Amino acid sequence: MIFRSGRYSGFLRPLSYAMDLTIIFALAFYFFEDKLLYFQYIVFILLGWIILSLKSYFYEIYRFTHASKIMSLIGKQSIVFFLIVFSFFGFYNDLDINAWQIVKYVLTVILCITVLKFTVFFILKRYRRRFGGNLRKVVIIGLNQKTDQLRQFFNKNPEYGYKLQQIFDIKSIDQNLDTCFDYINTNDVDEIYSSIGQLSNKQLTKLIDFADNNLKVLKFLPDNKDIYSKQLDFDYYGVLPILSMRKIPIDTPFNQFIKRAFDIVLSVIVIVGVLSWLTPILALFIKLESKGPVFFKQKRNGLDYKEFNCYKYRSMRPNPMADLHQISKNDPRVTNVGKIIRKTSIDELPQFINVLKGDMSVVGPRPHMVSHTHMYAERIDKFMVRHFIKPGITGLAQVSGYRGEVEDDNHIINRVKYDIFYLENWSLFLDIKIVFQTIFNALRGEEKAY
Repeated sequence: MIFRSGRYSGFLRPLSYAMDLTIIFALAFYFFEDKLLYFQYIVFILLGWIILSLKSYFYEIYRFTHASKIMSLIGKQSIVFFLIVFSFFGFYNDLDINAWQIVKYVLTVILCITVLKFTVFFILKRYRRRFGGNLRKVVIIGLNQKTDQLRQFFNKNPEYGYKLQQIFDIKSIDQNLDTCFDYINTNDVDEIYSSIGQLSNKQLTKLIDFADNNLKVLKFLPDNKDIYSKQLDFDYYGVLPILSMRKIPIDTPFNQFIKRAFDIVLSVIVIVGVLSWLTPILALFIKLESKGPVFFKQKRNGLDYKEFNCYKYRSMRPNPMADLHQISKNDPRVTNVGKIIRKTSIDELPQFINVLKGDMSVVGPRPHMVSHTHMYAERIDKFMVRHFIKPGITGLAQVSGYRGEVEDDNHIINRVKYDIFYLENWSLFLDIKIVFQTIFNALRGEEKAY
């Protein structure tokens, strides 16, 4: 039945395995003069790659998978593949191959696989949009706001390859589940999307039994309980199923290692490559214009609501209200040097020291002043969720237009929404994307950078 769903979709995964392994073995061929050793390499890497792929879900890519998810999978696969290849050549250390040759080989393999993977991914999207191939026939059961949103999604995004056949309003006298079942079987429908809110428990059971007995893919729209729209984590306590409120990707040890390594590498590059020469120059101008320290230190709330000292280049004249009132447009406290470094976000660079210390991350929810954190925690729903992860120098909310002065509650509400989305959907690729978007915004100039 794997080949029935989506017609030929079942061939794509085995073909992807074959193409990736062909690249790996073809590029390694010139390393080996001994054919027996080359065969041993093939067996070792074949087993390692397949086991690694199954463990990392490297080939679990679907028509609705986002490009950022694919990059995240490639990143994880690359790191472990690098270790597997080096372990083989480490065991056969008598081979006349230096480490740099192996590094170039691994990087070339990963680059080729990345290009191939995205080429296939986007060709299939284009194929579905232009030629209407690789389609899944779908029906929607239930008629409400959420099912209508799904209808619009199917109709406006043909590149995903979903062909909406019918919408059933089961509250109507003329339509019931038996009518739906007859239509689904007659028209060879592949997937069923059903409202939860419009079906009783008895109807849900009947629908599930029909899908199981007729080998149909069944998916539900969480339209009667808001909790179903969260990133729920499913576990078993013995045989009892338990749903956790949210799954935070950064909580896994591997992802913590990846994120911390990214933070350390980037912070060392900035501290050594930029702050080492920029700080003496800025210190001179800051001191010449106004009395006071070069660095401004302020208490902020970080991971698990713990307080830490956040560092910045001082951009204001020393004043007793610095810890109480956020900056506003044309704020008289800002110095001339301060206007320049704030406009270009240079004043934030010392926070890479916080990153190296472990108080902050390069990317994450922006930390607020302690007084403001207390205020927003009491007034804004889910504000405290931001403190499940380390605060960042930049964040998804900031590159999405919600940076700087909080002008009204709507601004902070949207900032919280983006922060929660980030912590529930973190990936290394998302961090890299946000960093580049931050640099681009800084060079272009932002309206709220004051």
